[in-house]
Amino acid sequence: METIASVQNVRLKFPGADSLLFRDFSLSFQKGEKVLIVGPSGSGKSTLLQVLTGLIPNSVEIPIKADDIKIPSSWGFLFQDPDTQFCMPYVDEEIAFVLENLQIPREEMQKYIRYYLEQVGLEFDDIHTKIQTLSGGMKQRLAIASVLALESDTLFLDEPTAMLDPEGTEEVWQTLKKVGKEKTLVIVEHKLDHVIDFVDRFILLGKNGEIIADGRTQEIFHLYKDVLREEGIWYPGVWQDYTEQHRRQTPKSDVGGKNPVLSLNHFSGYRGKNKRIEVENLDVFPGEWITVLGHNGAGKSTLLHALMDLIKSKGSYQILGKDANKIKKLSDYVAFVFQNPEFQFVTNAVYDEIAYTLQLENENPDKVSERVDGLLRSFHLAKQKQNHPYQLSMGQKRRLSVAAAIVKEQPILLLDEPTFGQDAKNTFAILELLDDLRAQGIAIIMVTHDINIVEHFATRVWYIDKGILVHDCAATPYVEAMNDCRLGGQPDANGLFLSRNMAPQN
Repeated sequence: METIASVQNVRLKFPGADSLLFRDFSLSFQKGEKVLIVGPSGSGKSTLLQVLTGLIPNSVEIPIKADDIKIPSSWGFLFQDPDTQFCMPYVDEEIAFVLENLQIPREEMQKYIRYYLEQVGLEFDDIHTKIQTLSGGMKQRLAIASVLALESDTLFLDEPTAMLDPEGTEEVWQTLKKVGKEKTLVIVEHKLDHVIDFVDRFILLGKNGEIIADGRTQEIFHLYKDVLREEGIWYPGVWQDYTEQHRRQTPKSDVGGKNPVLSLNHFSGYRGKNKRIEVENLDVFPGEWITVLGHNGAGKSTLLHALMDLIKSKGSYQILGKDANKIKKLSDYVAFVFQNPEFQFVTNAVYDEIAYTLQLENENPDKVSERVDGLLRSFHLAKQKQNHPYQLSMGQKRRLSVAAAIVKEQPILLLDEPTFGQDAKNTFAILELLDDLRAQGIAIIMVTHDINIVEHFATRVWYIDKGILVHDCAATPYVEAMNDCRLGGQPDANGLFLSRNMAPQN
C-alpha cells in the first residue's frame, strides 16, 4: 500500500501551554483508507489534521519538531469552523475562487457552481448571496461544497456535519461517502452514527494527545469501551448509559403563580428590511428550559439575535414586566452564547475572559477569583487558564463561551447550540451546570438539534419553520410524539427529522 500522509516523532507545544501536546507522535495513512479519529475535546485532533496538511507550521506558526512529515500531493481541508474557510464574500464567488485556481474556463463556472451546491443540498434563488447572511448549517454546507470542488485525492474533514440538523447530516454524509469512495479520507468527528460503518480504521486519542488505540472500528468499540467512556468519547448507547447511571428524569419547572421573565406579543426580527422571524405571543417563566428546534436556516439563531437586540425587531418585548426597548443595559437581564464562540472573546487569556464581566462591575477581587476558578474547574479549563482563547480547541472555546456567559447569572440565558463540538463528558457537564441554573430559577432558551437534550433536560419545545414559531408545547409530549413518528425514520408533519443518535446532533 502507498503511504499518502505520515508524521514521525512529532513534538508540538502551543505557546503558553504547560506541556507538549504531541510527544514523539508517529502515524501514517495509506492510499484509499477511510480513517476516523476520535478523542476528548482538546486532545489534538484538529491540530493533527493541520500538521498532516502542512498548515502547521507553514500557515499557523506553532513550535513543532519532527523527524519527517509527508503531506499528500493533492488534498482538501474542511475546517471545523466554516467561517475560517471562506475567502470570498458571496456564495458563487467562494466556489468560483476554487475553480479559478483549477483554471476552469469562466463560461463553464456557473454549471460547476450549481453542481457542487446541489451536491450538499444548497439551493438559492440567487447564488450571488452574501455568505454572512447564511445560517451556521448553511455555511457548513457551503464550506463542504468548496472543498469538493477541489476534486482532491485526499480529504481531511474536521467535524464536517457539526452544525447541521439531523436530516442535513444524513444528506451530507451520503454525498461524502459517494464522492469519497475512491479517495483517502481522514475524518475527525463526534457524531459517529453516519460514519461508523463507512470507515475501515478507528484511531482513539487520549486527552494528552497520545494514541490509545488504532485498529478496526468494531474491535475498538469492543475492547476499549471502558476507555471510551472514561475519555468522554461518544459511543453507541452513551446516552442510555448516562441516564441509567444518573437516573435522570425530565425536569419539571414549577411555574404556578409566578410572573413571566420574558413576554413576546406580535414580535418579529429583521435582517435588513427582510422579516426573518415571527412570534405571535408567548411567555417564558423562571426555571423553564426551552429547546428551539427547526431545520438549518429556519430562523432559530435569528430569534435569539432579536431577543438580544443584535438585530432590528418590532412588536412587544418585555423582560420582568419592563419594556425591553427601555432597558438601558439588556445584558443585566439576558446572557447570550453565540453559535460561533469566537464572536464573544474580548480578552487575551481564558481566566480574563470569564472574569471580564465581573471586573467591569468592580466586584470584590476575592469573589471574582473564587467564581472564576470554580467555573474553570467545572468546565475543565483550569489547565488552559493562561492560554489565549484562540489557542483552544473548538470544544474548549465553546465551553469558555458558556462559562463567560453564565458567570453573572442573569435571569435569562440564551444559548445557540452550546454542545456542538463537545465530547460526551463535557456535554453532560455543561448540561448539568445549566440544569443547576434552571433549578435556581434561571430561564434557559437553547437552540439545539439533539432530541436527547429535549427528552432529558428540556421542559418545553419551540419549533420554528420558515421564520415562524409554529409550535410551542411541553417537552415530554413532544418527544413521545416524535418517538411515534420516527419509527420508520420518517419526519414529522412539519418535516422535522429528529433521531436519537449516540452523539450530539448539531
